[in-house]
Amino acid sequence: MSITHLGQASPLPQSPEQAVLDYVPNPRTGRPYLVRFTAPEFTSLCPVTAQPDFAHLVIDYAPAATIVESKSLKLFLGSFRNHQAFHEDCTVGIGERLVAEMQPLWLRIGGYWYPRGGIPIDVFWQSGEPPAGLWLPPQDVPGYRGRG
Repeated sequence: MSITHLGQASPLPQSPEQAVLDYVPNPRTGRPYLVRFTAPEFTSLCPVTAQPDFAHLVIDYAPAATIVESKSLKLFLGSFRNHQAFHEDCTVGIGERLVAEMQPLWLRIGGYWYPRGGIPIDVFWQSGEPPAGLWLPPQDVPGYRGRG
């Protein structure tokens, strides 16, 4: 187990590709359980205008052999601050990278993006069917309502 960030000063990576995600052994293997990370102030940049885009991300996963270390995840998500990509690419790309590296039993991500041009875009992705018996609480992020 190699921990890159925990307990050390770690600068924000300049890009998601440069970000290093750390994983540690799952302390409760042999039973499905859910881990939730919520990032209510996620930011990235529009690939056309370079204007900031904001989202509330909810990442749920059922760990297998490893869990993602939270500081490294925070730095990975923060690295999107200077990354230009569409909402769909950011949301699905985060989920796919976590699945590829961590290999959880199951993962889903909800990207609840704030409006730009008057249209909110919500993006959802999951790695497959959740394990039998896994408690799946709703993400409970309300759709954008504006002033109404």
